Amino acid sequence: MKLSPRDASAYFRSPDPKRPGLLIHGDDAMRVAARRQEVLSALLGPNAEEEMRLTRLPANELRKDTAALIDAVKAQGFFPGARAVHVESATDGLSQALSAALEDWQEGDAQIVVTAGLLTARSSLRKLFEGHRTAYAAAIYNDPPGRDEVERMIADAGLKDVPRDATDALLALSRDLPPGDFRQTVEKLALFKVGDSTPVTADEVALIAPRSSEAALDDALEIVASGRTSELGPVLRRLYAQGVNPVTLCIGAVRHFRQLHAAASDPGGASAGVAKLRPPVFGPRRDKLMRQAQHWGMHRLETGLTILTDTDLQLRSASSAPAHAVMERALIRLAMLARR
Repeated sequence: MKLSPRDASAYFRSPDPKRPGLLIHGDDAMRVAARRQEVLSALLGPNAEEEMRLTRLPANELRKDTAALIDAVKAQGFFPGARAVHVESATDGLSQALSAALEDWQEGDAQIVVTAGLLTARSSLRKLFEGHRTAYAAAIYNDPPGRDEVERMIADAGLKDVPRDATDALLALSRDLPPGDFRQTVEKLALFKVGDSTPVTADEVALIAPRSSEAALDDALEIVASGRTSELGPVLRRLYAQGVNPVTLCIGAVRHFRQLHAAASDPGGASAGVAKLRPPVFGPRRDKLMRQAQHWGMHRLETGLTILTDTDLQLRSASSAPAHAVMERALIRLAMLARR
């Protein structure tokens, strides 16, 4: 039977031990592995591997000895509790062996959990599980986690007092990070709050979030928009060391100043303008954008966008001027404009 994404999320948290098997497939190996770990943990509980209640069968070994699957499913362990057999990196070549194991499965046998890469609708392995009366198949897509899933990760990590603004900041972060990195960030935040009974804040989420070239770019643009010319040099050197080129920096600056212009020109004021930005902006970055939009005003931002547009054209032209120098000059002009 085929599980919808919503039903799959619920089943991963609470799998049915009376079902013979589950197929998890998708093109993102990290997401598939996270779901496999979730379902095996829910099914077997802790210490499953130490108690030999989990058997792992790589697909390449199973091709050499297809009988090993039925042997592992039927084997009885020394320790009580549910058992499972994990078939890794399965392909259509194992469909016959898996079909025989599913048909021979009886209650009390080890549950068969199969992971695979992206399977098309014509895949015999996918058809086997989706067409089976009692086994399940779940496709894992590359969609970011929803609010319910983020809130569940927060609860699993042991974070108790997480207001809406901090949850929104984590939700925004989940769209930018791979699932494994995001889960580690939530766990890191939980460790950060050990012994601290105060509510989690959006500032703390920003502090814990992994630093990237995009974060350093935001720092550079904040310095420019605030007119702090003396701080610009070190930040630019860090950006260039991370491999950010002048054209990328110019594109980021244009995007930032367009956001400021949209906020400053909103009839309801900068606060209403920032609230309408898409994708939404939360936490400290939202406050910074609001302050910058109010400080610059619509007309000065138009002048700044003109400087950036001219710079972009020069960077993309056949000009002999050094690109780094051209971009740095434009940023200094903008920073000086902010101080007027």
